[in-house]
Parts: sequence; structure tokens; C-alpha cells
Amino acid sequence: MDSTGHTAIFKRAFAGLDAEALEMLRQVAVKRSYPANTVLVKEGEPSDKFCLIINGRVALTRNLEGVDEDFVLGFLGPGQYFGEMAVITDEPRTATITTLADTTVLEISKEHFERIFRSNASLARSILHTLIGIIRETDRRAIGDLEKRYQELAAAYEELEAAQKDRIAHAALEAQLEVAAKVQRSLLPSSLPQVEGYEFAALFEPARHVGGDFYDVRLLDDGKVSVLLADVSDKGAHAALFMAVARTLFFTETRHQEQPAEVMRAVHRGLMELTRYDMFVTAIYGVLDPQTGVFRYVRAGHEEPFVVRCDGSIHFLRGRGRFLGLWPDLEPVFEEQEITLHPGDRLIFYSDGVTDMRNPDNKPFGRNALARLAQLLRTYNADRLARMIYNVVQQHRAYNDAFDDFTLLVVCASNCND
Repeated sequence: MDSTGHTAIFKRAFAGLDAEALEMLRQVAVKRSYPANTVLVKEGEPSDKFCLIINGRVALTRNLEGVDEDFVLGFLGPGQYFGEMAVITDEPRTATITTLADTTVLEISKEHFERIFRSNASLARSILHTLIGIIRETDRRAIGDLEKRYQELAAAYEELEAAQKDRIAHAALEAQLEVAAKVQRSLLPSSLPQVEGYEFAALFEPARHVGGDFYDVRLLDDGKVSVLLADVSDKGAHAALFMAVARTLFFTETRHQEQPAEVMRAVHRGLMELTRYDMFVTAIYGVLDPQTGVFRYVRAGHEEPFVVRCDGSIHFLRGRGRFLGLWPDLEPVFEEQEITLHPGDRLIFYSDGVTDMRNPDNKPFGRNALARLAQLLRTYNADRLARMIYNVVQQHRAYNDAFDDFTLLVVCASNCND
């Protein structure tokens, strides 16, 4: 490029330069060409030249602490220049400048540039005007980048805060459910009565914190023993509340009614009057006479209990009866039945959470398997028999989640050889 071309580039870069300044710049400028991806200036290194771009394009980048990638300050093209600040202040380079394409520049050494800058006011004013624009643009981009990062940080904080609130809410719910579970356990018998010639044992494990199953074994005023196992149709907190109401009704009615069928009718009417939940209760309730071994009972839609006799034979307890607490316009029919327990007999009550317990292949444990297991273990006392049944059913379940409450009640008459 001839001197005329150099002069045109300088005029384009520095508005308002007088002829003397233009001539001085033209005299000391050296033309150099660089391929793409060449680092012309490296951040932090000393400055030794001023460069004016004739053609091509460069990128200005800066390393920011805590940021993996270099922060792009901007881009320069033909008629723009770099290096003036470092040359004037004698400070290290504040940015790295890299060619993005084949680029040609006019280079002026630090010594020549300083002499011209200090001796020519028009050049100084032009460069200062450009510097002010560059600083303003850099500040604008930096502020914009900081605002963006702040917004991202604020959004991340809100997400973290929401997650923390969820954890707190979850912890609070867990605490409330644990309290509810303790309350429910307090409604179940803390101990079962001791009756000569008989043993009683029960195991209860809700599928969730609180469940809908309940049981009771109670010594009545006339020396007989009431036996109850019931199951609310739903699970969770609502079922636990429904269970509490049903339990209270059973407790009250067993003190006023002698016949199991009358107790069932009274509980059904009470549930219809006192609750508005769309739920029902299945139950088996009976009264055992320890003197005769006669157990008189009613099934209200519940699973059939069974007796394992001393000789190993198995008999399921039949009897018709509809569930409690639903369909007010349809009067339920409860059919009383009775069996006689002999020495060595084992009477097993259970909820469907026992027989429906699924293994990893989705196979239920089953009523027949439960009966055969009790048959094999019929010489065990009540407590050991209940625990062994529980252990075997849990082994069947393996790592599957339980989807229903596990409730088991065992009544053992004295051993065969007693």
C-alpha cells in the first residue's frame, strides 16, 4: 500500500488529524500481515507497539476469575486500532487480541507512537475520544454480562430455596405422619388378655405411616372374650380416621350388645350416621366362650379366617355378611355362625394385606399358602406362630413395596397333649 493509502487509513481511524500528524504517522508505520488464529497481543504482557487494522478482523478477549471461558470484549475491523492504552500508560496488555481471518495491520513502535502522541494535540484528542467510546462499550457489555449472571444466580437461588422449602415441608409432613402413626398404634391393644387355656397374639404393620386395619381382643364382663379384626377400604390418613371411628363404635357396642350380629348392625348404623367418607369396613367379629370353646362370629365381607385342628385338618369359617358403612338404602344381612375350638386348635384371622402380599414376579402369597404354613407350624405357641408367618410372608415379598397393611391375629387353644 502506498503512502496515499496509508494516509486514507489514518484519516479514517483518527478524525480531525492535521497534515503534520498524518505525515508523522505515515513515516513510521510498518505494514505487516498475519494469518487467522494468530495471537497479536497477549493479556498481561508488556506493550511494545500500536496497531491499525487495514483489512481482516480480530477478537479482543479477557480472562475473568471464576469463568472457564475467556470473556469476549469485542471485535475490531478495518480502520480500527489497538495497543494505544498500553503504549500510553506503559502498563501490561489488558486483553488478548487474536486474528479471526487473514489480517493486515500498520504497526507503530512504542517509541515512535509516544513521541507523536505527546507532540500532536489533534492525535491525542482523537485517540482519547476513541478510548472513551471503547471504555463505555466495554462497561456496557460487562454490566450486561453481570446482569445476566445475576439473573441466572437469582433463578438458581429461587430453585434452591423452593427445593429447601419442599424438604422442610416434607420433613414436617413426615413428623406429622409419625405422630399420626403413634396415635394409631395407641388405639391398638398394648397387650392381649390372659385367659386360661388360650393364647392370643397379633402383628400389625401398615403399608404407609398410618393404615386402615385394626384388631382387638377384649375380656368381657361375663368372662367371655371378644375378638375383632377389621379392614378399612382405603389407605393413609383418611382411612386411619375412619378406622378410629369404627374402632370406637365396636368398643362401645360390645359393651351393650351380646350377639355378634347385633354388634355389626349397630356399628354399620353408627358409621352411616357419623361419617361422610366414601369408604367401608370389612370385619370379622366374634365372642369366644373359654369354658366351652364355642366361638360365635359374624363375617362382614371380610377374608375367611380358618382353623387348623390338632390333627392338621384345615377348616375355613364361612358365613354371609356385607361390609359396613356404605349404601344406606340397603339393609345389610349378617349371618351368625359358630365353631368349637378344641385343645391344640389354631384360629387364624388376617387382612387381605397378608394373602395379597406380592413377590417380585407379582405373585400373591395366597390364602392356601397361608393355611398350609399355619398347618406346618401348628405346634408353635401363638406369639411364635404369628412371627413365623410374618417372616415367611416378608421373605415372599422380598424387595417389593407393600401396597396394603399387614394384620394377623392368632388364637391358640391349649396344646393337644395338655
